[in-house]
Amino acid sequence: MANKAKHLAEELSHRGPHRVLRGDLALVGLPGVVFTPTAGRGLPAIAFGHGWLQPPERYAGLLRHLASWGFVVAAPATQRGPLASHRLFAADLTTALDVCVGVRLGDGEISVDPGALGLAGHSVGGGCAVLAAAADSRVAAVATMAATQTKPFSTDAASRCRMPGLHLAAGRDLVAPTVGHAGLIASNWGGEAQLRLLPKANHLGFTEGRHWSNLVLPGKSEHGTQRLAKILLTAFFLTHLTETAKYRPLLAEDLKGAVIEREEDELVR
Repeated sequence: MANKAKHLAEELSHRGPHRVLRGDLALVGLPGVVFTPTAGRGLPAIAFGHGWLQPPERYAGLLRHLASWGFVVAAPATQRGPLASHRLFAADLTTALDVCVGVRLGDGEISVDPGALGLAGHSVGGGCAVLAAAADSRVAAVATMAATQTKPFSTDAASRCRMPGLHLAAGRDLVAPTVGHAGLIASNWGGEAQLRLLPKANHLGFTEGRHWSNLVLPGKSEHGTQRLAKILLTAFFLTHLTETAKYRPLLAEDLKGAVIEREEDELVR
């Protein structure tokens, strides 16, 4: 089983079979970016929340990777200031899902299945994804990366999330300690939940390139951390937003650099 998981991880580390389009959410009234396959009907969609002070462009590689595997991925560029409203950002993530479902994308060649919606996010964007999921019964799966606390508390909102959850924690995170944030979200999760620890990752390891916020936040971009995030989020959303069962073995096994810390319920049945 471990060898099978390794082979599946290697497969998902590469771009998927779809060519990818990039669009501007501002055209429909919400600042941000959207990545889609070039065409497809009834596609799954994910709204992605950026980290504190971060632009969505710092996650372009991950968003493009998910789109290459058949997902429509929308990332609002709102609430980027130091005193951003978590409640409003959660609402913007919900609006991003509404846009994916209600607007025909890609010259009318792309549509989204309203029964295959997910949320994901990094840092405060992960916490806000939890807030949004707790209030939106449409959401079928949630993934967070180095999630931080929010107001209202994401750790409390987690108990109202009945859908599967995948939570990645960074072992060298000085902003969102494992036991303080991602661990509490996973332990309070109302549905199936898995917490994975990336021991060598830091808080900003999930982001790409350089940004002025590196001057005020500890950590830096890490290729290995981004690779693991691409593998795990792609496997998780393919499993829970599509009828694909192929990647379930990967979700059940430790990966090099990403070990399963705790499962409140069995994520893979």
